[in-house]
Amino acid sequence: MHGSCRLKTHHALTEQVFYWPTWVRRIPSTRDVRRYLKQFLWDPRVVEVPRLPWWLMLNLVILNTRPRRSAAAYAKIWTDAGSPLLVISRKQQVALQALFEQQYGGQVRTALAMCYGKPSVETGLNELCDAGCNRILVLPLYPQYSATSTAALFDAVYADMRNRRAVPELRFVNEYHDHTAFIKALASSVRSYQQAHGAPDRLLMSFHGIPQEYADAGDPYADQCEATAELLAKELGLAASQWQYSYQSRLGPKAWLKPYTDQTLAALPGEGAKSVQVICPGFSADCLETLEEIAMQNRDVFMQAGGERYEYIPCLNDHAAHISMLAGLAQQHLQGWLP
Repeated sequence: MHGSCRLKTHHALTEQVFYWPTWVRRIPSTRDVRRYLKQFLWDPRVVEVPRLPWWLMLNLVILNTRPRRSAAAYAKIWTDAGSPLLVISRKQQVALQALFEQQYGGQVRTALAMCYGKPSVETGLNELCDAGCNRILVLPLYPQYSATSTAALFDAVYADMRNRRAVPELRFVNEYHDHTAFIKALASSVRSYQQAHGAPDRLLMSFHGIPQEYADAGDPYADQCEATAELLAKELGLAASQWQYSYQSRLGPKAWLKPYTDQTLAALPGEGAKSVQVICPGFSADCLETLEEIAMQNRDVFMQAGGERYEYIPCLNDHAAHISMLAGLAQQHLQGWLP
């Protein structure tokens, strides 16, 4: 999450940016994952069902089975430096801080936080408020808005503010799914990858899914994902037969957004697409869902279905074009606050 805030120090106006994602340094144990999942899955923004039956399902079933599998998945992607998401997020924060310092000296600073786990939203806000900030811009690193992610973060910020006597001015960025610089940065990453590895029969854009009933109730997430996919395909000059989008990471028996990524990949070889490249435009940094689910699990699905070449195109991470886009987006929403 990025946040920006204004503080007055030495009669100077100081902006600060508040930044979002991840988690622990050592390989997480089953206990670590259980603690995280309990916090994450108990959020009513994430799972919209009556609380009592969900509490029973969560505590008696899910938290006794899923943490072990998730911990094993995390072990596959862990690095010597720790969680890839946390490592990348720190790099993003440092790069964004450096860019703001070039433009505004010490008047713009960054802080890192996440909804669930550590560093927490409270920790990030404390860092800003302790520095004297009285204006904060919250910029979630979710390109597409969903109540399950973006609104959950906003809830966490509001909840923290209830405990503060001196509440700073707040601004929130809902999404940037069709931001021109974002689309161009995605397209540049695809072109660079294909210059090194060649073009595939099909480019698949995989987004994290949400339950279909959430979209039916008015969540704009699906529309924004499809808009991102269409804009990226247009920027790349792709014909309709060269690309498609899908949704991954579904959980439980209910219908989620379709088409499903794993089913799409299983069908592609039979449609004549023997080589595929997958990109995840809904993720700002590589994490479990991209590095293990997409790059590993879904590769096996595609190859076992008769595919011949499967490649994953990394997220924008801390690429210069991505950092420049985030800085520009923050500046757009900081109008009137910047020195």
